[in-house]
Amino acid sequence: MLVYLLKRILLMVPTFLGITLVVFFVIQSAPGGPVEQFVQEITMGMGDEEGGLGEDLAMSEELIDELKIQFGFDKPIYVRYFLWLKDLFTLNFGESYVYEESVVDVIISKFPVSLSFGISSLFLTYLVCIPLGIAKALKDKTAFDYASSVAIFLAYSTPGFVLGVLLIVFFGGGSFWDVFPIGGLTSDEYETFSWGQKIIDRLYHAILPVTCYVLHNFAALTMLMKNSLIGELRLDYVKTAVAKGVPRFGVIYKHALRNALIPVVAGMGGVFSIIFAGSVLIETVFNLDGIGLLTYTSVLKRDYTVIMASVSLHSILIMLGNLFSDFMMALVDPRIDFN
Repeated sequence: MLVYLLKRILLMVPTFLGITLVVFFVIQSAPGGPVEQFVQEITMGMGDEEGGLGEDLAMSEELIDELKIQFGFDKPIYVRYFLWLKDLFTLNFGESYVYEESVVDVIISKFPVSLSFGISSLFLTYLVCIPLGIAKALKDKTAFDYASSVAIFLAYSTPGFVLGVLLIVFFGGGSFWDVFPIGGLTSDEYETFSWGQKIIDRLYHAILPVTCYVLHNFAALTMLMKNSLIGELRLDYVKTAVAKGVPRFGVIYKHALRNALIPVVAGMGGVFSIIFAGSVLIETVFNLDGIGLLTYTSVLKRDYTVIMASVSLHSILIMLGNLFSDFMMALVDPRIDFN
């Protein structure tokens, strides 16, 4: 297992270089970068002033050259990539063009939002889906199974952001009931609350967004748990154990369930990317200032340093997540040997 882990970690290096190389060249080659946006803002400002416009525009070439030097675009693109890679090894992601502060500080300021919603939604998803999947497998083709399947697939067919809009319309004062707040993480009077009131206030603000987060993977995980357990219950070793008089409860929960959890555990590595990336659309709908919304805004505004930092951290977390999934599979099933 140790040798396998070392091989996978070494393989991450060329994978990471390939991902960042492609993304760097794509975003740096796209039009509308920070230099162009800065020049456009200056030109629009000049247009609002009276007179002297011709002389100012004649200086635009010199201004553009200075801006390219300031933003580092006076060098060839491959040189810029290696310079960025060099800074990366010292954990220097540069400065955000939009926020005009360290990229690390920008990400740290947005990270708690995505972290809190990612962890809570993941915990609730597994807490509900695994028992529900087990119940559906044990009561396969019953009224409970059919009714729960209808509800699950209705939830699955509704995207998270669409559900968010519906929840706001029905429960956020849109057209029906004004029950839950629809923006931000806390109330305006949050600082005057006691500790208990602060906890309740945060939970109150999180109900609608967490609901959207949970339903994002709710159906897939539930059906995966159900089908996996049904497949195990149909195998010969289960039938043999039951025929020999082994209690059905012990056969299911001590043997079949452990093997049925292997496909479910294989997807647990996604927790790393979910916690970091958040959900762009859900964060936008509920006005949550997290990593997902930050990445989306950075792409629109061509904030290259933030984009590259987000891509780098996200790709690393995905690779670590896949490695974590392999480790969990080996932990659940001792028969799995990666050597």
